Amino acid sequence: MKIHIKNGRLIDPANNQDRHADLFIAAGKVVSIGEEPLGFHANQEIDAQGLVVCPGFVDLAARLREPGYEYRATLESEMGAAIAGGITSLACPPDTDPPLDEPGLVEMLKYRAKSLNQAHVFPVGALTLGLSGETLTEMAELRDAGCVAFSHAERPLDNALVLMRVMQYAATFDLSVWLRAQDASLSRIGVAHEGEVATRLGLPGIPACAETIALSRILQLAKETGARIHVCRISSSESVEMIREAKKQGLAVTCDISANHIHLSEMDIGFFDSNCHLIPPLRSLRDRDALRRGLKEGVIDAVCSDHTPVDDDAKLLPFAEAEPGATGLELLLPLVLKWAEEDKVPLIDALSRITRHPARILDAGCGHLARGHAADLCIFDPQGYWKVEPKSLKSQGKNTPFIGFEMKGRVICTLVGGHVVYRANHS
Repeated sequence: MKIHIKNGRLIDPANNQDRHADLFIAAGKVVSIGEEPLGFHANQEIDAQGLVVCPGFVDLAARLREPGYEYRATLESEMGAAIAGGITSLACPPDTDPPLDEPGLVEMLKYRAKSLNQAHVFPVGALTLGLSGETLTEMAELRDAGCVAFSHAERPLDNALVLMRVMQYAATFDLSVWLRAQDASLSRIGVAHEGEVATRLGLPGIPACAETIALSRILQLAKETGARIHVCRISSSESVEMIREAKKQGLAVTCDISANHIHLSEMDIGFFDSNCHLIPPLRSLRDRDALRRGLKEGVIDAVCSDHTPVDDDAKLLPFAEAEPGATGLELLLPLVLKWAEEDKVPLIDALSRITRHPARILDAGCGHLARGHAADLCIFDPQGYWKVEPKSLKSQGKNTPFIGFEMKGRVICTLVGGHVVYRANHS
């Protein structure tokens, strides 16, 4: 299949390109940018007039709910949501059932995902067997089976000795360790940020220090072991400054933030809106503003969807009993564009937070458009509006704080491996 994408605004942060140029694709790869190759005869033309053509988005945290939680979502439904959101590569956390702690499970997930011929799925392996926090997994074997990094998902890993051994093992094999900074003893019963709103609503709180205490330990052990660390979904202003200082010291540390936390704060819980029950919790306005600044300044490397589809019954419970999480694959682009517009961030820099930077963290060779490389790309209308409604979401999970909101930034077409896998009605 030969495809000619014409008249579009080509933005590729990895190669510092932002210009109007045609793109030529053949045999699943980009064969030329700008000039038509000699003897090129397109089987298909895509007119991208008024649209942005960019690398497919890279999401560092998307729960696909397989294996084990198919009643909440299926691989088919969530992969469909991913490509509808312009996401062509995504990392799947290990908190499936059973967890991704042995090569056979990883290979099965990769085979199932590949058979759908949609987005690329990069499994993140479990750090300990059963995510129990006790016995280390055979991380080298899991890497050979296809794991790109290793994590404990949302499960606490409070044993400092186990955490140090994990980092030593990872450093020996140059593996990346992804950790959520949260001290279990300070956060176990909490459901909201410990502050004025939680007190008024009578909800048990999670203090910001639950994150910073855990983060301090992670950074100290990273310094001790030399391991490559990625801190997942920071939520407090103090964490931003700790990451900033760690980078100044030369530690091999990166971090990301959930797209929800760029825009929302504890104030959005309102009257017990369970769609705002998230992990980590929505924190104060001061924290939210610090996260936005950290993202703009590059202290925070990437934005992820933190996609967590939850069935309706689990969200209809009282706030403290409702299952945490929000669907986010289809909202990643518009929420990043909204932040960029509000904080006056150039479009190329905003897109780098969901293409170039997360791709570098994954170290999977994606997130860019270059001659001779796979044609994984997204074509979107930066001025296209759409309303977030349950029926408009491809994901089986309809749980998001943004239901009823009008969003700007509409995906028109998604290509994976040079094949059109999603196309919207362009009106």
